[in-house]
Amino acid sequence: MESGYRRDVPEDRDDPALAEVLAWLGGGTAPDRSVLQAAVKESLAALVAAAPGHSVEVRVPPFGAVQCVSGPRHGRGTPPNVVETDTRTWLALVTGRLSWAEAQRAGTLSASGSRTGEVERLLPLR
Repeated sequence: MESGYRRDVPEDRDDPALAEVLAWLGGGTAPDRSVLQAAVKESLAALVAAAPGHSVEVRVPPFGAVQCVSGPRHGRGTPPNVVETDTRTWLALVTGRLSWAEAQRAGTLSASGSRTGEVERLLPLR
């Protein structure tokens, strides 16, 4: 999954949990499950803060799913705008280590619906 894609994303290397996640994304040992869960939940919360709303559902199983991006609210059934990916891909996207297009080409990111591009434009998270 290493690609050379990298935006200039400020990183707080003094945060040991973040350092573990970044080392893992760089090919190191996987952090504890609790560290990965916290990283996913915090990054999903940051996404919601950056794009509040209910028109796109972002799923990162098994750790979380949120609704974000302003627009029509979805009620029941499968939402029309869904982004779904695994933990490693999500954290690589939010830290700028992987592009949306690369993740889609690799088959590790699924995005359906016309509003999912709003999520793409917000990544990497700052």
